Amino acid sequence: MFDMMEQHSEEAVIKVIGVGGGGGNAVEHMVKQQIEGVRFIAANTDAQALRNSSADITVQLGTQITSGLGAGANPEVGRNSAEEDAETIRNSLEGADMVFIAAGMGGGTGTGAAPVVAKIAKDLGILTVAVVTRPFDFEGKKRAAAAEQGINELSEIVDSLITIPNNKLLKVLGKGTTLLDAFAKANDVLFGAVQGIAELITRSGLINVDFADVRTVMSAMGTAMMGTASASGPDRAQEAAEAAISSPLLEDVDLTGAKGILVNITAGMDIAIEEFEIVGNHVKALASENATVVVGAVIDPEMSDELRVTVVATGLGGDRRPQFGIVDNGFKKASGSDVTSSTNQTSSMYVPSFASQGNSSQETDAAPTTEKQESSMTTQSSNAKTEQSSGKSDKSEGGDYFDIPAFLRKQAD
Repeated sequence: MFDMMEQHSEEAVIKVIGVGGGGGNAVEHMVKQQIEGVRFIAANTDAQALRNSSADITVQLGTQITSGLGAGANPEVGRNSAEEDAETIRNSLEGADMVFIAAGMGGGTGTGAAPVVAKIAKDLGILTVAVVTRPFDFEGKKRAAAAEQGINELSEIVDSLITIPNNKLLKVLGKGTTLLDAFAKANDVLFGAVQGIAELITRSGLINVDFADVRTVMSAMGTAMMGTASASGPDRAQEAAEAAISSPLLEDVDLTGAKGILVNITAGMDIAIEEFEIVGNHVKALASENATVVVGAVIDPEMSDELRVTVVATGLGGDRRPQFGIVDNGFKKASGSDVTSSTNQTSSMYVPSFASQGNSSQETDAAPTTEKQESSMTTQSSNAKTEQSSGKSDKSEGGDYFDIPAFLRKQAD
């Protein structure tokens, strides 16, 4: 006689929450890219922006404080609004193993509410990564000071923090770039990081990386960088690796001596062992002597001549961990392919051991997957004072307006 065993989802749950106008724009950009295995949340004091959001879950912040009209560029209002709806935020984040917080620093909601969201996520035991932007110089010293304060506060809470200065958009992309294209490039930094990590832990890989490996590299690491790039042709591995680690839009930080490095290589069935080594050598140059280095490879049969590299380097500019070791991963057969395990070993420290058929990392202690939370926190109202709204709304093809950060809109965030 056989006993039926209840099946539980073993896939890590990744959620991205955009806080404020700038964060909501980043989420909207990513929703359009249709990343597999990622849930999206938009949280804002601006009811109008939420009504036009395509996120899976929308959270109205500070209904009693702001009446749905925004935080008026006041971080204190943003903070109080998030605290007012802390329980709703908690409900939206529950069940996640990893959360990305996207926000524009310097305004009201993003600056004030993002640290509150981060604290809630950390209290839930969620691996928390923040990706934020600094304001343009022309926005003045007051906004810059508010942004600095918000970033400093976030850095004390989140596991890893990535900063994108808006001024870099002008220097890197050139004056002829359209405004929408410029901010799309900034949003691509977050998109590339989320896509790369989602592929690593939700897809069956040629070289398997699980969520415990991601947590090891990114937990309590402080300043971080994320870069992704694709290339094709005979030198695709070198070109993609160099572009991924350059990340010209990120804050100026010294990438050498990174305490943790996570690399994802995605390519078709034609990927060569030499290409794997080329990418690894570029990454090895960034790592400190005792860094934790995790390298994963995913086979995408639809990619013929293209190779994509995603690099996450953590622990930059400061040592927040006393000791590190190399994570040893084994080959894992890709889903739907005839790739078999290899028994060859390499001598380079950054390459996972090909001899091991299991994964040596320990099981993560993150929270289990839960069902979608809309039903428990959604109410409908005909005016802007609704406590929270949920679900996808109809969005016109002219929605590019909401790709512009809130400080460029008439209503200050």
